[in-house]
Amino acid sequence: MATTFKAVNGKPTVAIHKFSSCDGCQLAFLNLGEPLLQLAELVELVHFPEAGPVAEEAQVDIAFVEGSISTQAEYARIRRVRENSRYLITIGACATSGGLQALRNHRDSADWLAGVYARPEYLDSLATATPIAEHVRVDLELWGCPINGQQVIAAVRSLLFGVTPVVNHDALCLDCKRNGNVCVMVTKGEPCMGPVTGTGCGALCPQMGRACYACYGPAENPNTASFSQRLQGLGLMPQQISDRFMFINNNAPGFTQAAKDVVGGGDD
Repeated sequence: MATTFKAVNGKPTVAIHKFSSCDGCQLAFLNLGEPLLQLAELVELVHFPEAGPVAEEAQVDIAFVEGSISTQAEYARIRRVRENSRYLITIGACATSGGLQALRNHRDSADWLAGVYARPEYLDSLATATPIAEHVRVDLELWGCPINGQQVIAAVRSLLFGVTPVVNHDALCLDCKRNGNVCVMVTKGEPCMGPVTGTGCGALCPQMGRACYACYGPAENPNTASFSQRLQGLGLMPQQISDRFMFINNNAPGFTQAAKDVVGGGDD
């Protein structure tokens, strides 16, 4: 596989593109520290505005995309990114499921814009914020808000060696067990999203005694119906439970359906 890469300076090429997002997933690259330098030895970073190089229209072997599609300009640009990339990998909740800004998909977005901006008519804003996969073919999705930088390193190394990257969708609860964390749901009665959320953060919030926010999207085969019943047992109203599913990864199919079911709006 490596022989077909578009090598620059003898190395495969990588671009990191930003769409509607907070830059948190790009910062995950920068926060890698020494592993980022090791990555730079394996590939040529031809486009990474957060770190310096800018070549948005360059043809590359691997394109990482952060952010959702929220404007007409972004809709056109993601198509060019897809055309110029051999592999397209979405990184983070915004790119994989629409992110926090996709909360507007379920409300009157025009009212929200009018409440924030004095002249909303000048904005190039779509009524919805949607994941990249709704617009172009995506080869791999890396979930998280933000992603774990090690996910990126593992994905690049796998592709360079001609191996399909493996994405771990174990439930966060398994990380809590491995780390020896005390379960906040059992001991504190806090509504923790860990049982239905994928691992990736190392169970950071439960490790600090805080319930999980569901940053990494749905775990593999989450039993959302039973989980919703458990949250009701902890005193949450149906709308509160729905809001927890819809918070960060509200376009994730498993969470979207669970949110509808709990308030009685699911499919028959």
